[in-house]
Parts: sequence; C-alpha cells; structure tokens
Amino acid sequence: MIALAWIIVTLVSYAAARALARRVNGHPLANPVLVASLPVIALMVATDTPHETYAEGGIWLLLLLGPATVALAIPLYRNWPKVRAAAGPLLLGIAAGSVTAVSVALISAWALGASIPSLLSLAPKSVTTPIAMGIAQVTAGLPSLAAAIVIVTGIVGAVLGPWLLNRLGIRDPEAHGVALGTAAHGIGTARAFQEGEETGTFSGVAMGLNGIVTALLLPWLLLWLFG
Repeated sequence: MIALAWIIVTLVSYAAARALARRVNGHPLANPVLVASLPVIALMVATDTPHETYAEGGIWLLLLLGPATVALAIPLYRNWPKVRAAAGPLLLGIAAGSVTAVSVALISAWALGASIPSLLSLAPKSVTTPIAMGIAQVTAGLPSLAAAIVIVTGIVGAVLGPWLLNRLGIRDPEAHGVALGTAAHGIGTARAFQEGEETGTFSGVAMGLNGIVTALLLPWLLLWLFG
C-alpha cells in the first residue's frame, strides 16, 4: 500500500507539473520533471521516507521507460531520410559531445578534490539513469550518486540548453536535437520534442547512440584510468 501511495503521489505531482507547463506555454523553468520532483522530495523529507521505500513504487514507473523508448522509433521512421542524410555530422557531433561530457565531469570533479568513487559516479552523467547506474556498479562507483547526477544533468540541460543554443546563434533543429540528446539524455529529448518532431527525433537518436557507446567503452576507460 505504501508503494502504491507513492506511485499516486508521483503521478499526481507530474500531472500538475504538466498542467503548469502548458499554462505558461512551456517556459523552460516550468520543466515538468523539475517541478514535479519538488513536492515529492518535500513530502519524503516531511514524512521521513527513505529512498528505498519510495523506490518500491517507483520501480513500476521505471518499467514504462522501455515502451516509451521503443516509441521513439515512430518519429525516427518518419524522419529517417533526414537522419540518414545527416549521418556524418550527426555521428561527429555525438562523439564530440560524449567525450566533452565525460572529460568535463572528470576534470571538474578532480579539480575540486572529489574522491575516486565520486569521479567514477560522475563520469556517465549524460546517459540515462539505468546505464549510468550500471557503469557505476561495474567501476566501483556509487550508483545512487550516479542516478542523482544524471537527473540533475538532464534537468539543467533541458532548462538551459535551448536558451544557450539560441544565444549562441544555433537555431538549426537538428543541431538542437543532437545537443540535447547527447548532453541531457531522456529529459533533454522530452524538451526537444517540445520544439518539434524533427528536433526530438535527432535528440532521440543522439541519446540512444551516446548511451550505447558510453555503456560499451566508458567502463573500460574508467577501469584503465582508476583501476
């Protein structure tokens, strides 16, 4: 019953956050993930509920990530000619973004004196939560820290990413999609679809390819550097 209660709390909070986002015409600061998280966290703190208790219900919501990810194949199919035509720049952009994300995380954390387990947990910050937690487990990092950093990265990327790209004069929908998908994974991809199907499609492709490459190569790199 407790697990069911937290599922209901999460769904109600997210529905309210979506309604708020629509009311303010999708303002970046009204990101549904960010807004929905605040009352849930506040309620957990107020009731002294440990994360393990909340996760008993949350795991059922995680099961929906699979069908949601598969559903990205629909816009990909509709925009496949554009994706195929931009294959070269697309792969180059994803590779550059992936290397930059890992390098910035490791260098920044090292400069601030982070411990080795923290470094190992921060490195996969730009991939989806399951992949980041898996990498942290394999490399002796902290899966819970990895999950938290991934979520924060996604929210920050979704909120500030489009604004920053526009400020830099980058307005191409394909470029927006690749940047959001590579840097801010699923949360960034959800934001990309708000800009349009083409942007969302390229974001989904970038998110998927970045996740695959990171999952295959990053554990070996981290074990070589810190093993």
